[in-house]
Amino acid sequence: MLHIDVVTLFPELFAPAIGLSILGRAQERGLVRIELHHILDALSDGERADDRPFGGGPGMVLRVEPLARVLDAILAGATPGERRAVVVTAAAGIPFRQPDAERFAALDRLIVVCGHYEGIDERLVALYGAQEFSLGDFVLTGGEIPALAFIDATVRLVAGAISPASLNQESFTGPALDAPAYTRPASFRGADVPPVLLSGDHAKIAQWRREESRARTAARRRDLLDEPGDEP
Repeated sequence: MLHIDVVTLFPELFAPAIGLSILGRAQERGLVRIELHHILDALSDGERADDRPFGGGPGMVLRVEPLARVLDAILAGATPGERRAVVVTAAAGIPFRQPDAERFAALDRLIVVCGHYEGIDERLVALYGAQEFSLGDFVLTGGEIPALAFIDATVRLVAGAISPASLNQESFTGPALDAPAYTRPASFRGADVPPVLLSGDHAKIAQWRREESRARTAARRRDLLDEPGDEP
């Protein structure tokens, strides 16, 4: 079972999402266990979760002490020798990619610390060997939305969460994006499904999908092609 611990100032943002769809079913099947840890629960009377940055500047920084209390409690209850990773959501982190989700899905425990304000005291990264990941080249109010995205991308790859066939036929599982998809009706407001998909010729359909996949990748994500200079 993959244990996922989420350390956040806003656990209420996670509750609806983690109980639905694939995330909810994976927990019901005993494949994954997701626990929410409220940072405010680690504060003593009169203590703040954030403070002004040393050296001056705008905004506030999440303090290392309450975060360390939460992480220490999680690690104290963890199984010795388990495979785990500590992740911090941060706009300055490296971009999160499919291989990261694949790596996390093979772990015993994933701890996700949600950044907020101007970020988290950098010492947390050093003390716990944390990895900082970004959802993309933009800034969000907090790290809860990226954390949900990372968790969703990871859980769906846990064995038994969804059909293996579905995982083998989607974007980022190979060198190209997935091909376009269509379903009923075959014609809608003058827009028709490509005839080859209605032909029943599986070899031609497979060839069409390969060609469309490569064309889509060249148009949208040329960086994913094996040979960047190649034309679709």
